[in-house]
Amino acid sequence: MREFLLGLRLLFGSGRGSRVRFLLMTLGGSLGVCCLALVLTIPAILDAHDGRAADRDPRVHTGRQSAGATLVVERSDPYGSKPFSRVFIAPGKDGTAIAPPPGLDELPAAGEVFVSPALHDQLRGEPGLKGLLPGKEKGLIGPAGLTDPNELYAYVGTTRAELGDDARALKSFGSEHPPTTAVEKSTLDILRFTLAVLVLLPLAVFLSVCAKLSAASRNRRLAALRLLGLSAKGTQRVNAAETVVAAFLGAVLGLAEFWLLNQIMARTGLPGLKWYPADGALSLPTIAVCLIGCTALSWFVGRAGARAAATNPLSTRRTAAPRAPRVWGGLLLVTGLGIVIGYCATGFTDHPAQSTGANSLLVPAGVLLTGLGLVTVMPLLSYAIATRLARSGNLALSLAMRRNEVEPGSAMRVVTGLVLLVFSASLAQGVLVEERQITRSDSPVQEYGLPLSQLDAGRQHRLRDLPGVHGDALLLEPRIDPEKEGGDWQAPALVATCAQLAELVRHSAGCEEGKVLRLQDPKASESPVKTSTYVMKRGDKRTSLKIQVPEETVLFDGYEVTDLPSPGLLIPPDRIPKHAAPAAATLILATSSDPGAVRDTLDRIGAVAPTVAVDPVGINIDGLQQITVIETLLALGMVMGLVIGVAAFLVSVTDRAVERRPQVTALSLIGARARTLRLVQCTQVVLPLAVGLVLALLAGKLAESAYLVTGGGEVFWDGAGVPLLVAAMTGVLVLAVVGTLPLVGRRIDPELIRRD
Repeated sequence: MREFLLGLRLLFGSGRGSRVRFLLMTLGGSLGVCCLALVLTIPAILDAHDGRAADRDPRVHTGRQSAGATLVVERSDPYGSKPFSRVFIAPGKDGTAIAPPPGLDELPAAGEVFVSPALHDQLRGEPGLKGLLPGKEKGLIGPAGLTDPNELYAYVGTTRAELGDDARALKSFGSEHPPTTAVEKSTLDILRFTLAVLVLLPLAVFLSVCAKLSAASRNRRLAALRLLGLSAKGTQRVNAAETVVAAFLGAVLGLAEFWLLNQIMARTGLPGLKWYPADGALSLPTIAVCLIGCTALSWFVGRAGARAAATNPLSTRRTAAPRAPRVWGGLLLVTGLGIVIGYCATGFTDHPAQSTGANSLLVPAGVLLTGLGLVTVMPLLSYAIATRLARSGNLALSLAMRRNEVEPGSAMRVVTGLVLLVFSASLAQGVLVEERQITRSDSPVQEYGLPLSQLDAGRQHRLRDLPGVHGDALLLEPRIDPEKEGGDWQAPALVATCAQLAELVRHSAGCEEGKVLRLQDPKASESPVKTSTYVMKRGDKRTSLKIQVPEETVLFDGYEVTDLPSPGLLIPPDRIPKHAAPAAATLILATSSDPGAVRDTLDRIGAVAPTVAVDPVGINIDGLQQITVIETLLALGMVMGLVIGVAAFLVSVTDRAVERRPQVTALSLIGARARTLRLVQCTQVVLPLAVGLVLALLAGKLAESAYLVTGGGEVFWDGAGVPLLVAAMTGVLVLAVVGTLPLVGRRIDPELIRRD
């Protein structure tokens, strides 16, 4: 306790510089703790989402149902890029009381509707949605019955006769597992690991940087205490006192910052992800990890930082040159890259490795060792570069490299955060590539089917002209006579020109404009049908359009998931009678299959035709929503990693410049120009950083490829993300140059070197 109090007295009695350093340590620690609390709270937010979905899930009887039981039917349709869910309930007559679901005080009676607040607001802007909710709005669903504030959800009371054959007898509400999850469990585990690499690894480096601010001046002060008779352990405790107090105050401030951030973000939301403030409330384990964990880390870092001054105080006071970095610093990187490269090599074989068994542990271990190796190898790289370039004839380069040769460990503090940012960004790209393979098909074209009977001519025209829509056509369903013996199969028809057909397929051959043709995919079997009949509507009258199936055939190579008929007919648009509309037809639209383009198109379709049922061919809306959440969380992790990396760089490079003011002043007094000194400062930082960034890019792409190979998808080598990473590297280097140039001032203060 005596050493702890002595450390506090030295902290507040050592001048303005020590107090500024303490403030920087506290503010830096608060930023890190805020990011840590956010990472630890994300799983709790997702669990709260899934928990409320499970609590309201209708449980139905699987056996024989009584005639008077309460019946339930669930419906979920896309409204834009979001799911629109409705639960239809027909109250029973057998007297069995069913407890209402969470968020409701009572079950809706026939003709009553309970809606979510978001749906209530949507109904005011889109009155046409009321057609999907037969009845009068009775009230709103409470937060306990909704997964998030933006959910479109409704309970609709109806009669037993209107439910149809899909109705099931309702037992109760609530199940152990949610029907759908915000993020699947396997994906959530990957997401947690990725966020750990994105945020927690740079965070540990950042907290270590904050704990080692002004290390040289503090070590000389501690060495003086050691020479005055303080024990080695006591000297370490004195240094740890300052870091512990700064870390504890920073942790308390960081938790307060997170509370404020949670209140703001919960109300504004993120793309695809919104939550209630209570979902992101700080839990006791999170508070304990932030307060105790960060304080304990600062204690050990503080003790380790004072070890040299406590064991060899004379060399510290005389600023003896430290030992060269040990080679073991590169062993972690070599081990991690060895594992990663081994799994990448299996991608060239006929049987690539899968993420099962031991591989599910070795791949994350290889990625983690590679990331840690990038941290520990930086002093070794800085020293190796410095020893080779220090003897060059260039004055600025020689001065810069001599300093890095004497103090190679400073490179780790200054540049490691930015190096880890590039490494983790590549890994995050790999996660997105794999998730996109899972949630959508590999087809470059995405189709959307809309029933023509629900669209008037104006809406059809507006839908065809939507931004991003590059193809459209009509799919006619033939008239079928169910009483005909042996069935009455006839060929469906695509009403389109040759140009429209070309926009919907990979390749077509034999198309002739203005002629009715057979439509055939060579991979599908041919049809013996000779004629096909289609029902047309002209006002209240119905007529038939009979088409003779010709011998001429247009062959097409379609995409994996498509609504194009094969076998079928290709009918020119001018063959449809004027002032007539098909009785059974589907409007097909085609856009790019990029998830962002799909979401935008669904939202635009919802704005034009909000009540029309949309079939996004081959796409699960819940899966599209999930990848939106994953992209949002990864983007959030990248932003936090960027903030932490930039903060670590700015704090450490500023502290480094302040520490070296005596040396800079001495060089200025003997005639070195300010321009030369700025170049020296810039070279000391930018050269190790450039080497570290290149190494991080190579290691990150290898780690990403190992992850993709074992993920089981078709994409192993993602070259599309390289330009983005190179641009990020360039931006980081520019930031490093801008951050180091102003740190050499014009004013010379001889007092800085008076004691030297």
